[in-house]
Amino acid sequence: MLENSGVIELDRIDVRILAELLSDARASQIELAEKVGLSPTACARRIRQLEETGIIRGYRADLEPTALGLVTTVVVTITLEKQSEEYLAAFEAAIARCPDVVSCHLMSGSDDYHLQVIARDIADFERIHKQHLSRMPGVARIHSSFAMREVVRRAIPETALQR
Repeated sequence: MLENSGVIELDRIDVRILAELLSDARASQIELAEKVGLSPTACARRIRQLEETGIIRGYRADLEPTALGLVTTVVVTITLEKQSEEYLAAFEAAIARCPDVVSCHLMSGSDDYHLQVIARDIADFERIHKQHLSRMPGVARIHSSFAMREVVRRAIPETALQR
């Protein structure tokens, strides 16, 4: 593992470890070591380095939203009244506290932010819109689009590890 201008370069073993963890983050150290051709100690050392450098940020359960009754995915675009640092910071602090927002991205182009919201149904999204989104500081316009179905969802594609 080498750091080159802020980007950490991974060797083929690091890439294999990450690919295996993407596939099954619950694999034991022994299973993982066997799959990548290392001793369990060497594998654990590599994983610890990947964690310490921030490449591995944590381990999470991948929950199925529909099994929890969250069947409505909404893509929301937000335009702020101004794009000053003050407005951006106030909006970002407020949106970070909104528990129904799954992701939020600052955008280039005509919209300032794209959000993904998961709700139980349209009535639940109406509640989220009224209680949270419409009360965000500095918002000039909100546009919501309802997803019909999810086609692809992945954390990080394995191909990104091999570049």
